[in-house]
Amino acid sequence: MREQSSAIDPSGIAVPAPDPASPASPSAPAPAPAPRTSADPGLSDRGGLLLAALGVLAFSLTFPGTAWALEGFGPWSVTTSRIVLAALLAGGALLAYRVPPPPRATWPGLAVVAAGTVVGFPLLTTLALETSSTSHAAVVVGLLPLTTAAYAALRTGHRPSRTFWAAALAGAAVVLAFALHDSGGGASRGDLYLLGALLICAAAYGEGGRLAREMPGWQVIGWALVACLPFAAVGAVCALRAEPVTLGAHAVAGLLWVAAGSQFLGLVVWYRGLARTGVARASQLQLAQPLLTLVWSVLLLGEKLSPAAPVAATGVLVCIAVTQRSRA
Repeated sequence: MREQSSAIDPSGIAVPAPDPASPASPSAPAPAPAPRTSADPGLSDRGGLLLAALGVLAFSLTFPGTAWALEGFGPWSVTTSRIVLAALLAGGALLAYRVPPPPRATWPGLAVVAAGTVVGFPLLTTLALETSSTSHAAVVVGLLPLTTAAYAALRTGHRPSRTFWAAALAGAAVVLAFALHDSGGGASRGDLYLLGALLICAAAYGEGGRLAREMPGWQVIGWALVACLPFAAVGAVCALRAEPVTLGAHAVAGLLWVAAGSQFLGLVVWYRGLARTGVARASQLQLAQPLLTLVWSVLLLGEKLSPAAPVAATGVLVCIAVTQRSRA
């Protein structure tokens, strides 16, 4: 028996070499090698995870930026003003690139994105930061990867592996234990706001990641922001009149960051990362977000770091490594 050799085509799949005794015509053209596209698992994983990581870095500065903004603005003023500023950026980009309106089939998903990432999460977390410290809010929101993965599994029918779920639950347990230890074992009104923010943001991330497979990620958040602009503009006028305003360097810088960095640019790269890597896997990178926010809270806000932070950091980073290596 003659042993057939094999070769590796550019897509990374082993294919048998042609047999000289094959009856195929020698003049028949050889099949063209499959092009290596962004759908290739290796490229998609690396590029998608990098984009998602950039989004997490931007999000990690959201709470410190919000805390700065609250030094000069009220919570409703911060929420509505950041939407207006981000929507103006998004609308300008959509006009510059002459992007046509999205098809009607995408409107329900865009409505969920708008309700979660544009309005619900910013408002609820801003209200929570009136009574909770930045570091405490950061570790509670660390539960977001688990809620996002759960929503994605229910919404899309995707079923991550048992190892994935075990690591995700372990990471959530570490974050929850850290939060309870930090607050003395009790839950506050701020924690209820944060819980609501987790649930609504998980749905928005899931829908945004799905829509980012059909249109560029920046257009997903762009249209969601533009849809909210008329309501946010009216709300901003009312809030700025009703709440005291004290302009300062911290307040202005914080408001500009949460509008441009967190509300628009961060979500652009984040949704693109979700689309390329998958909602369940990319969302686990957010387990590192509370740790990054803790660092920013010390450096930018002067908050004292809890002694339990190094332990929580180690546990969370281990969980991230396990979830990223697991396969569905």
